[in-house]
Amino acid sequence: MRTTVGIIGAGPAGLLLARLLHRAGIASVVLESRDRAYVEHRQRAGVLEQGTVDVLREVGAGERMDREGLRHDGIELRFDRRRHRVDFPGLTGGRSVMVYAQTEVCKDLIALQLKEGGPLLFEAEVLSVEGADGDRPRIPFRHQGREDVLECDYAVGCDGFWGVARGAFPAGLSRAFERTYPYAWLGILADVAPSHDELVYARHERGFALLSMRSPSVSRLYLQVPAGTDADEWTDDAIWSELERRFEADDWRLERGPITHKSVTPMRSFVHEPMRHGRLFLAGDAAHIVPPTGAKGLNLAVGDVVTLARALVHERDTGSPALLDSYSATCLRRVWQAERFSYDMTTMLHPAPDGTPFDARLQRARLERIASSRAAETELAEAYTGFPLG
Repeated sequence: MRTTVGIIGAGPAGLLLARLLHRAGIASVVLESRDRAYVEHRQRAGVLEQGTVDVLREVGAGERMDREGLRHDGIELRFDRRRHRVDFPGLTGGRSVMVYAQTEVCKDLIALQLKEGGPLLFEAEVLSVEGADGDRPRIPFRHQGREDVLECDYAVGCDGFWGVARGAFPAGLSRAFERTYPYAWLGILADVAPSHDELVYARHERGFALLSMRSPSVSRLYLQVPAGTDADEWTDDAIWSELERRFEADDWRLERGPITHKSVTPMRSFVHEPMRHGRLFLAGDAAHIVPPTGAKGLNLAVGDVVTLARALVHERDTGSPALLDSYSATCLRRVWQAERFSYDMTTMLHPAPDGTPFDARLQRARLERIASSRAAETELAEAYTGFPLG
């Protein structure tokens, strides 16, 4: 099998890259190790930055998002029983975010790819990436019980943190920067209308809590729990009771409903440098992980593939590899700003297990600063609604 761009992974990064390349007239093949049902139902991020929304509309994947997604013009910070709303459009010149689950983004992009794009092979297990430092990388894979090889001009690893692509980088080239956190998120889906029309980030002495949603009738909520927690350790009643404690406010009530899904998300920050080796490029979680507090994971993946697609089109049209050569540096500038923002949000809102009263006062001081300073509030709004793509 032969193509111009071999894409490993059919998450939002790989699917969007294939869509961008298709619209630019560049051939690609997408190899995904899981089946279609798994890709379309795995629970992941749900907040899309303004730039991500714009790109999805631009590539023809925005119709259902605009119909079913929930535009949010702000978030609420809650601490010491106080509520402070951050007004995104008023602070950023009109930008907002969209609540639209990653599962739905993938469904939309898969449908477009199968209808109009190049080959998308599910249950295609990539075994390795070979020859990345040559002119024609090779991607051996196993599909439908037989082994095959995808030859390409460029290979792109969109296969997540545990994928094979990053392992093809020489050890002497790779540098990893990582931080693990001593807490995790216990997340639930519940069949109940959200108790607030925007996301609520709550800092409480008992731990962080987040109110989000998937639709006008489905709530998505999170609790800070110790790292390594088993979701089954928590009964439904215990979850709702703890959420009520952490969201406490004098003029607000949390509505309960049937919990349909529970899971625990570990918290870590990770960056792999560089994001390119020869003709092999990394994008999305294959290159970087952020704690979910800043809602940056999917959006960073979008920034990566927009930058890469632009570089590939530039090389084809001009013969110049300049944008491809600068791909890693260009992406990493955005990545590190997102890492910084996600770390700031995480450490501001999550009491550490070994935290001291001094640490708690600093967290409250940071929240007070945002609530009382337009400059600090603007910094949060600009970062939350998205750093420039590319």
